[in-house]
Amino acid sequence: MSARIFSPAKTAMQSGKGKTGYWLLEFDPEQPPKIDPLMGYTTSGDMKSQIRLSFETREEAVAYAESQGLAYRVEEPKESRRRQISYSDNFRYDRRTPWTH
Repeated sequence: MSARIFSPAKTAMQSGKGKTGYWLLEFDPEQPPKIDPLMGYTTSGDMKSQIRLSFETREEAVAYAESQGLAYRVEEPKESRRRQISYSDNFRYDRRTPWTH
């Protein structure tokens, strides 16, 4: 049984950093999901795939995994680089790309 420790990224529906900054511990799936032949639903007999433990810091998550004897891997968050843009740049006379309709 192995686990993954990561910090979730912000969702595509938010522009700020709200609801981020915490760490999750998820168990890796032990069985692949199956498709139910009658209804077409995706099912799995793996109950640990439903468990998500949240922690304030990375160190707390690692300490929990080590105290429980879990094999784990830590995925560091990727920092996004925001491009600085300005609305007024759309109307500059020396634009790099011409504005055509």
